[in-house]
Amino acid sequence: MSPAAGDARQRLSALREQIAEHNRRYYVEDAPTVSDAEYDRLMADLLELEAAHPEWVTADSPSQRVGAAPLDAFGTVRHAVRMLSLGNAFEPQDIEAFDERVAGTLREAGLLPQGVVEYVAEYKFDGVAVSLRYEDGRLVLAATRGDGQVGEDITANARTLRSVPLRLRGPDVPAVLEVRGEVLMTRADFDRMNQAQAAHGDKTFVNPRNAAAGSLRQLDPRITATRPLRFFAYGWGQVLDEAGREVLPHGRHGAMLDWLGALGLPVSPGRRPCRGAAGLLAFYADIGAARATLPYDIDGVVYKVDDLKSQEVLGFVARAPRFAIAHKFPAQEETTRLEGIDVQVGRTGALTPVGRLRPVFVGGVTVTNATLHNEDEIRRKDVRIGDMVVVRRAGDVIPEIVGPVEALRTGAEVVFDMGTMYPACPVCGSAVERPEGEAITRCTAGLFCPAQRKQTLWYAASRKALDIEGLGDKLIEQLVDSGRVHTLADLYSLGELELSTYPRMGLKSAANLVEAIGQSRRPPLSRLLYALGIRHVGETTARDLARHFGSIDAIVAASEDELLVVPEVGPVVAASIRRFFSEAHNREVIADLRAAGVEPVAEAVPVGEKPLAGKTVVLTGTLPSLSRDEATRMILAAGGKVSGSVSRKTAWVVAGDEAGSKLAKAAELGVPILDEDGLKALLSAPRAGGPPA
Repeated sequence: MSPAAGDARQRLSALREQIAEHNRRYYVEDAPTVSDAEYDRLMADLLELEAAHPEWVTADSPSQRVGAAPLDAFGTVRHAVRMLSLGNAFEPQDIEAFDERVAGTLREAGLLPQGVVEYVAEYKFDGVAVSLRYEDGRLVLAATRGDGQVGEDITANARTLRSVPLRLRGPDVPAVLEVRGEVLMTRADFDRMNQAQAAHGDKTFVNPRNAAAGSLRQLDPRITATRPLRFFAYGWGQVLDEAGREVLPHGRHGAMLDWLGALGLPVSPGRRPCRGAAGLLAFYADIGAARATLPYDIDGVVYKVDDLKSQEVLGFVARAPRFAIAHKFPAQEETTRLEGIDVQVGRTGALTPVGRLRPVFVGGVTVTNATLHNEDEIRRKDVRIGDMVVVRRAGDVIPEIVGPVEALRTGAEVVFDMGTMYPACPVCGSAVERPEGEAITRCTAGLFCPAQRKQTLWYAASRKALDIEGLGDKLIEQLVDSGRVHTLADLYSLGELELSTYPRMGLKSAANLVEAIGQSRRPPLSRLLYALGIRHVGETTARDLARHFGSIDAIVAASEDELLVVPEVGPVVAASIRRFFSEAHNREVIADLRAAGVEPVAEAVPVGEKPLAGKTVVLTGTLPSLSRDEATRMILAAGGKVSGSVSRKTAWVVAGDEAGSKLAKAAELGVPILDEDGLKALLSAPRAGGPPA
């Protein structure tokens, strides 16, 4: 081999090691150390080298994750060690009985010196079970569970998953290792993929599990390579040394999972050691409460006896182990009849279709209504009145109708048509319209419509607006329905005795509310603008308007051209503001507020010496200790601006957990990316640098 070829071969090996390490840090440890752009450059160098030397391409090269040629069909694989199913439990008494059986058997065998069984509790992923086989540390085979003994060969597809190491690392890699785990999609990845599918006119998926299963079973691995699949290991099958002897390096289940992680495999997160039934039920309660906040779907938790010798003694029954059990959560998806479609009228007059369901127990509660978003969404899902539909509820998320069960249609179902069924507002009878290019039909009555009036008042009283503590939605509903309150200004004429006559309002509560209303008479100008509920005007735009114009009169009088001078105000927002203040009844509300003693306070323009003066910051994801509101207030106080989109004028993107497309856009444009600590360092600096806002 020539010196030049030797150098190229060394460069190739170094690139493969670097890329494999970056894949592990990103997909296994969730702690990337390079930008996406730098990763792409390394991959481009690798592809260039391999194109020049195709004879050097190996199956474990990171370049092979793009997918091989399409398969004619999946072959079958016989698992060296059977892939087991788990027995299910649903009630606390089921878990107590399981623990009693385990403890009794181990006590008889003399394996319970502590008197209490020690378990490892883990998530029960709602994905696709697979087995990965490594020989001498290299991935040689991947298979689905199948019937537990024979599965389908999905090796070509599994190689495309960046969270699946093509080669194990570390000094104690066994000669043969079968790894058992789950392939899934995070909710965020699933949503992004479905949006992309819909944008291209392709089929969308019902839920992340179906998407993962469909993606993993593509005959064309190149399609699988484009899908955001992830793998988590939770167990093992065959483990052999070089002499072909069965060997496990550790005697406890938890230690074995740690060992798998040390080999470079992503291991089931969120696991916890537990003692006895009480510990198991505490884990179940904790994870159940946090379930909706997890980045992926789980349908329960799994309990396994930690000691492997005890597992062996407990043995198996049929195709399930006696040493483990799945504790299922209440179903998050159920099927029921869509008996009708009503509409709700929101603060901006938007008519939102709501499915009226035959009551069904899902996600731990009885559901009778579910959102359908808008008419276009109903048509996209082809949901019809009378359909049997799949209903999903996760945690405290509003139930939604996923789609119809077309196989159960009788022909009597009715297609929903907003224009025909709701030619006028169902609350006030006013005309409705659907502006060209918009998906939403709206009532044109504004505050004349009681539904819009209620929503507008609730919005105005919220913490981000006038922050009137004690003015809840129930009281607002009573005030509007009684005819006492028609506009925001009417709140300032309410008295203690009058309020105390309303249900659940004693004199003390009434006095506190009147005091809170009084304290809101001197709001910052931006908060009053936000409270007015002008369409397209959020917190940041309201603050920009307040700082630019300085008074409510100047904003009311501003032309569209004058509004367009304000940062972040484009043609749509300017037209919306101008349209709002051109309505006589909106100007009357402002006059009435002034007559009631409400006078907004002008806000100072940030001065140059503030650390973020003139800089635009974008927030994405969840920060460790700061809420989105807290981070926004800190940035604004430092003279910066917070934008909802990334552009070349963005100074920094501050990214937390589950950061979305804004993070990718920042990397694409070369915008600096900070974490929470980086943001705090900026805020404490004398004057920050960065691109111009």
